[in-house]
This record gives sequence, C-alpha cells and structure tokens, in this order.
Amino acid sequence: MMDKYTKLQMTGIYAAVTVFLIFILLPFFEMFMASLRPLEHLFRSPYQFWSDDFSFQAYRDMWDTVPLLGRYIINSVFIASAVTGLTMIFVVPAAYAYARLNFPFKNGSLAIFLGVNMFTGAVLLIPLYRVLRSMGLLNTYWAMIVPGVAFLIPQGIWLLRSYLEKIPRELEEAAFVDGASRLYTLRRVVLPLATPGLIVVGTAVFIGAYAQQFLFAITFNQQRELQPLPAGLFEFIGYQDVTWNQMMAAALTGILPVMVIFLFLQKYLVAGLTAGAVKE
Repeated sequence: MMDKYTKLQMTGIYAAVTVFLIFILLPFFEMFMASLRPLEHLFRSPYQFWSDDFSFQAYRDMWDTVPLLGRYIINSVFIASAVTGLTMIFVVPAAYAYARLNFPFKNGSLAIFLGVNMFTGAVLLIPLYRVLRSMGLLNTYWAMIVPGVAFLIPQGIWLLRSYLEKIPRELEEAAFVDGASRLYTLRRVVLPLATPGLIVVGTAVFIGAYAQQFLFAITFNQQRELQPLPAGLFEFIGYQDVTWNQMMAAALTGILPVMVIFLFLQKYLVAGLTAGAVKE
C-alpha cells in the first residue's frame, strides 16, 4: 500500500514539475520558432506549427536592421556586471553585520529594507529622477547602475545573511583568540567558507540587474550609445511594421550571456543552495 502511495506521490510531483517547466519554457520556445519564420508568415491563419520556410535569416538581418545591437548587448552585460560588483561590495559587510553583530533596531531595520524593496521601480521613478538629476548622473551609465544597486542590496543582504548564519561561530572565535581582527576574520575565515553562498547571491543579483534595466534606461538615459538591450529592442519597431522575427532573434541572443553564466556556475549554485541542508 505504501509503495503504491509513494509511486502515486512521485507521479504527481513529476507531473507538476513537467507542467511548470512547460509553462516557463513555452514562451522561449515560441520566441525561437517565431525567429525562424519569415515575417510575412508569422500571422498565418490557421496557425502553423511547422513550416518548410524556416531559416536563420533573421539572426543575420538583425545586425543590419539595428547596427548598434552588439553595443546594446555589451551595455547590458556591463551594466549588470557593474551593478553586481557594487551590490556585493555593500552586501557582504552588511550581511555579516546582520548575521553576527547585535545592535539596536537590528530586525526592524532589515524589515524596513525589505519593505522598501517591495516597491516597484515605477513608483519611485520621479524621486529617483530628481536625485539623479541633482547629482548630474542623467544620460550616463551611472543613471542605470545606481538605481539597480539600490533595489538589489536588500535582497542580497537577506540571502547572504541566511547563509552566513550557518557558518559556525567557533571558527571566528578561534581566530579572535589568535589575535585576528574582525575584518581579517571576515576576509580570511568567513568569506572563503561562504564562497558557494556568494556565488548564489552574486548570480541572483546579476540576473536581477539584467532584468530590471528597461525601466531605468528609458527614464534616465537618452543617449542611444548607452542603451541596454531591452531599450534597444524598440528599434525593431518601424513606422509601418515591426520586424517581429528579428526582434525575437535579438532577444534570444541577448539572454545568452545569462544562460552561459548559469551553465558555468550551475554546480556552484546547487552547492550553495543546498549547503546546510544536511546536518552532520
């Protein structure tokens, strides 16, 4: 009886995972299929799943339609990398302080950080615009980097703090007995042990920074050469038509950096996400 119940339970789990994966991956699959179709065949009725006129022509033509497409992709990677680097600089000491130190209003301040982070960027666009204008950062890379860092710091602190709390305090106390300072202990003892957690948090921050560029780019930047890919995709929209197949091809090409990073760091992500799950 138990075996039948276990098999039924596992079947239900696999079915739920399959439905979830289909729901997540189906839009990307449809984007890929649309990128292979000629523009005049995209809106055929009835819908044709397969056609003999599939080709990769859109992947060649998109570079001519939007000459700065390569620059837009590089800008996206650069902005996301800069946001990730600056965010981790602030997140590491802050997460360590929340994990190890006791100070007034500790839990309350962290709750405020998370509460503020729940506001979408659209709600704060006007005050952000005024702040960036007063600092002279409009129409620069910083106009897209600074807001990205501000919105991702709370998430990074929350994630890394949970990981640092799993590191035994005895290791730090042993370093303190040997005369090490707290900063030295953080740099030489804690951070090497927290490497999987740092990779997980850094990857999550990078993906978040890559995904949130559109709103900041169209609001705080008017320089075409500085635009990231999400804003640059608008150039596929013409006065009379939209080159949907090339837009889909460019969008898929633009997410390749994130996919490559995820594939290379996959084993470290799994190690970081499962660290501390089993007690010895």
